[in-house]
Amino acid sequence: MFDKELIEKIRARFPRAEKDFNGNIRAFFDNGTGTLVLKQAARAEHDARINCSANIGGVFDESKQAMKVILEGRQAVADFLNAPSPETIISGESATSLVFNISYALGKEFTGRENVVATDYEHYTNVSPWEELKNQGKIKEVRYARVNMEDGTIDLNHLEGLIDENTKVVTISAASNFLGTKSPLEKIGKMAQKVGSYYFIDAVHQIVHGEIDVQKLDCDFLVFSAYKIFSSHGSFLYGKKEHLKTLKPFKVKTAPTTAPGKYEWGTRNQAFFAAFSAVIDHLEWIGKEVQHLYDRKFSESKGRQRLLKIAMDAIQQNEMELSEAVLKGSEDVPGLLDMPRVTVYGLTDIQRLKERVPTFSFDVEGISGEEVAKRLWDEGKVAARSGHFYSLAQDLHKKQTVVRISLVQYNTLEEVRGFLKSLKAICESR
Repeated sequence: MFDKELIEKIRARFPRAEKDFNGNIRAFFDNGTGTLVLKQAARAEHDARINCSANIGGVFDESKQAMKVILEGRQAVADFLNAPSPETIISGESATSLVFNISYALGKEFTGRENVVATDYEHYTNVSPWEELKNQGKIKEVRYARVNMEDGTIDLNHLEGLIDENTKVVTISAASNFLGTKSPLEKIGKMAQKVGSYYFIDAVHQIVHGEIDVQKLDCDFLVFSAYKIFSSHGSFLYGKKEHLKTLKPFKVKTAPTTAPGKYEWGTRNQAFFAAFSAVIDHLEWIGKEVQHLYDRKFSESKGRQRLLKIAMDAIQQNEMELSEAVLKGSEDVPGLLDMPRVTVYGLTDIQRLKERVPTFSFDVEGISGEEVAKRLWDEGKVAARSGHFYSLAQDLHKKQTVVRISLVQYNTLEEVRGFLKSLKAICESR
């Protein structure tokens, strides 16, 4: 989907896409942990910090500008998610803090008889807050749907069977950060709606890889982190207006009594909002670059929102090519599927790449994950990572130190080829 010229334009917008701060030419494949920062986002964050560092609520220009930047940032997130209004967008320190915030507010409604349904491949950010409700006696249990070990997909029949009249929250990762599997969000949402439960989506690992439309998904809440999509540390949460109005989160007495303010602990960082606005501008620019390929597709959306949908669709198509290259390789170097001594976790069927994001966790027989990651860096200048990625699925697989690579829009087929050559040399070294 992305031609060579567009790839070069995209990479030019990321100062560290090719070289790190030491001048090392390298392939950055650790995007699942946190992406590289967009140049325009860093500049916008800097400018907001310098030009409007005053707190909001004042009558003077710097204070008014700070408020304007925050409002524009909320609108940018709303446009990106197709949320109905910026008032449905909550900001926070992290996805973890936001999920805990909402879980505590929901817990005030529960009686101790309820259950929460999740899956076996959730990130612990989407596990611990719900388990805490159980520990406090706010709910009876957290139930986990099985994941098919062969392809890393959710057992939907098991999931549906776990949902009953006492299910008050169905919560799901949009994509597994360990297996790379994408969840069938619309199907799961309908299961939740049948029993009238809240539908909560953890989109942290999916957000950079494809379209998220909260109105189409009809979810009640959705959370993601800005540093997973080219911006600074901090996170956003979407909530339906009616829930944000009626829920009672923990807050100080003098905080606002309406959303979004009543959910936000402390003063907002205008520079954070400025940075994310720049990311949305970047995605809109990609949409403009490729919109000639889309004819009438996404015509139900207009203006900026249509361009954002086009951009995320094009990004997904491009990443499918990268995923195929990782799994299949090329004429002179095998992919992960044919690499000697390599075991890949998750979905590997080339015909089903739409069901996964370009995140690949793997083992090399006889070589520790730490050594593989170190040698990929020392010998191939590939920035990969080994360890635990806060995934429940990793614990269930009893794999604490797998190697993981995760690719995004600025990665290239040439980088994939270099990674595979380096990994092949490692595999053949013992």
